[in-house]
Amino acid sequence: MTQKIIALVDGSTYSKSVCDHAAWIAERGGYAVELMHVLGRREGGGGTDLSGAIALGARSALLDDLSKLDEQRARLVVHRGRAILEDATSLLDEAGVASRAQLRHGDLIEAVAEAEKTADMILVGKRGEAADFAKEHLGSNLERVVRAATRPLFVASRAFRPIERVLLAYDGSASAIRAVEYVSRSPLYAGLGVRVVTVGAGTDAVRRGLADAAARLSAAGLDPEMEILDGEPEEALGKLVEEAPFDHLVMGRSGHSRLRSLFVGSTSLEMMRACKVPILLVG
Repeated sequence: MTQKIIALVDGSTYSKSVCDHAAWIAERGGYAVELMHVLGRREGGGGTDLSGAIALGARSALLDDLSKLDEQRARLVVHRGRAILEDATSLLDEAGVASRAQLRHGDLIEAVAEAEKTADMILVGKRGEAADFAKEHLGSNLERVVRAATRPLFVASRAFRPIERVLLAYDGSASAIRAVEYVSRSPLYAGLGVRVVTVGAGTDAVRRGLADAAARLSAAGLDPEMEILDGEPEEALGKLVEEAPFDHLVMGRSGHSRLRSLFVGSTSLEMMRACKVPILLVG
């Protein structure tokens, strides 16, 4: 059965990167691609009552005009959503990747939860439509998606670049072990360079854990490196990504010890803000 990725597009500058990463995932992993744009409830029209304490006759006329404006705005929002999906479809067509598109109404998280029932991965941009105005901040919906998604979540960076070297953060937790298993069995990572890294004291237990993770990867035909870093996880990993450099970071969604809060709460956003490469979170 063909695996499927849901790629969320919103018309931001990150939408092209989402499409480029979707093409990479589809080509390497044999995934089917489904593009999804979600129209929030507020985008469907029905604004605030602006008539105030206006006389009855004039108020009725104003309410009628406002109603017509709401209807027009709702039509324009739908038209824009379809245009966003058409553009995204064209980008994938140019990359030689077939896709299907769907326009959904309602809450983004509800839409993602419904889509996950038939999907194997969710792909989203790191920031949304306000990216150019808030370059040091993440998308307002990203934290909600990170918390709610149960499938592997691929967070695209601002621009795509070929992925050749992968950093796998490991702390021995259940989700970190699942991340190792995911990398070992996924065709996405076949033939790529992989380094397994943990942050903290290099105890015998930590070294055994790294060795076990490396053995799982080696058994799958990969040739992993191992490394133990000092410092705070988000700082140490972010610095390593840039200096090595790496093209992609894979982590468990949550962990324990010093990595516990990386993808729970505000620290997760700080990590994604600092890291300029795409990140895959495995639950």
